[in-house]
Amino acid sequence: MPTITGSAAKAIIKGALLSERVEEPIAEYVAEGLVSTSLRGVDSHGIRLIHHYLNGIRSGRINRTPRYKVEQKFSTVAVLDADHTFGHASGMEAARIAMAMAKEHGSGHVAVKNSTHLGAAAYFALEIANHDMIGMSFTHADSLIIPTHGKRKFLGNNPVCFAAPVEGEGPMCLDMATSIITFNAVRRLREIGGTAPAGVGADAEGRPTTDPHQIAMLLPVGGYKGYGLSLMVEVLCSMLTGMPFGPHIPKMFEDLEQKRYLGHFVCALNIEAFQETAVFKNRMAQLVNELRNEPPLDPAQKVMVAGDPEKIREIARRRDGIPLEEPEFKQFKELNARYGLNINLE
Repeated sequence: MPTITGSAAKAIIKGALLSERVEEPIAEYVAEGLVSTSLRGVDSHGIRLIHHYLNGIRSGRINRTPRYKVEQKFSTVAVLDADHTFGHASGMEAARIAMAMAKEHGSGHVAVKNSTHLGAAAYFALEIANHDMIGMSFTHADSLIIPTHGKRKFLGNNPVCFAAPVEGEGPMCLDMATSIITFNAVRRLREIGGTAPAGVGADAEGRPTTDPHQIAMLLPVGGYKGYGLSLMVEVLCSMLTGMPFGPHIPKMFEDLEQKRYLGHFVCALNIEAFQETAVFKNRMAQLVNELRNEPPLDPAQKVMVAGDPEKIREIARRRDGIPLEEPEFKQFKELNARYGLNINLE
């Protein structure tokens, strides 16, 4: 399987975006967000999405040159109008606003409206955690999940992300969709000819299937609990922002001329408002390491904490490169040539 280095992937993605007249700070956020996500092994939300985003720019769905508007009625709460730009950029702008409020007032909460696909929610929560705060990020998606006892999709597989700093290593990071797998993962299985695990998806009639070409709906993680989490995120991202919800959200991969009107919600908690940051981070290190040292049921599968698999994959991918399927690698070579970027892919 061919590989591409993170630096080469970022140079191609950013170069392509700049060639499409995307503003430089926004191109930087998108390139960094996609590459950092692929380096962590979350391929469904990583560099492979650049082709979809480029189509979104050309179709008019995504705004190259947004003009943000921030409304702040209270000291720790703000609403950011993203003017239909990239979610990577609007989410990071929200994170910076939230951190500024948290630094002064102890916490910051930003609801984002009129945005597009957020990408991996971890990109924003990790940014906050890397500034020694607790970060949380949420977004909603178009209708994908079957509600408990239903047979039609309604809510999105709305992700929940929580990140906290840890002394001596990267943050602990829980980043989970409320479906067992994402629909981007289903699309990837279609592309590579794979089979979905049992119990993750259903066909158009609501019947369980493992054929990714037949999967039209996703099942929530934990049954009614995942369904409830999806509803919680919908309240934060739709009800607080005035954005459409569930089946009223335009599809990600359909009708690219139509804007999506997505909402996000980003929070920052200043640890110093509760206790000394150094004490917190040292106790976090104790917590996660005691968990990792718990005796495993199967000696071949040791106990981990949220974010450990991504940390392991990131070490390997920074060393060996990001693996791509042959058609995906060819697409990057074509972008390199089309935009005259001359990035070394050897």
